[in-house]
Parts: sequence; structure tokens; C-alpha cells
Amino acid sequence: MEFVWSVVTFIGQAIEAVFGYVEHHHWVFAFLAGGYVFYLHDRSIHARFDALDKRVDEIRKRLAIEY
Repeated sequence: MEFVWSVVTFIGQAIEAVFGYVEHHHWVFAFLAGGYVFYLHDRSIHARFDALDKRVDEIRKRLAIEY
């Protein structure tokens, strides 16, 4: 039973160490999260411009056929 308790204690201390690290270095995680949000936003904007380019090309093709 002491072995089980020592394993539980070790896991608890490890989780506490992780939380302590995150508490003292929260700016690193905020920087990473902000970068990821910017990356997703950038992908969204590029996807919209690509869709717009496709529509413009399609309109140009239709106009070229009609004239």
C-alpha cells in the first residue's frame, strides 16, 4: 500500500511542478496561442482571396466566351 501511495504522491508532485512551470512561464504559452490564432486567421484570409480569385477567373472566362 505504501508503494501505491508513493506513486500517487509522485504523480501529484509532477502535476504540481507542471502547474508551477505554467504559472511562471504563462507568457510563453500566451505567445504560442496568439501565434496559432494569427496562423488560423492568415489561412482564413488566404482561403477567401483564393476563392475570390477563382470567381474572378470564372467571370473573365464567361465574358471572354460571350464576346
